[in-house]
Amino acid sequence: MTYVIAAHWRARDGEAGTIAALLPELVRACRTEPGVIEFIAHRSHDDPHKFFLYEQYRDEAAFAEHQRTEHFKALVLDRAIPLLVERQRLPFRIL
Repeated sequence: MTYVIAAHWRARDGEAGTIAALLPELVRACRTEPGVIEFIAHRSHDDPHKFFLYEQYRDEAAFAEHQRTEHFKALVLDRAIPLLVERQRLPFRIL
């Protein structure tokens, strides 16, 4: 069953540009994963510190596999998360 993550990120003051520059690299890498159906990053029009990631996976196992990739570890865990004041991930299933 298709598994979806709606992720909300808020960058620390002064770090929004770094997050915005990092996200296209993350999107490109994630889209090469066999279990990824869609991966889209958005930036708020109203607040440049807010980002929304829409992630769609073949199933929950594909999402778990995504979190074990080198690009996830390097770009999200090592580089992005330290620059965030908020990170929320909401899981959904397509009906």
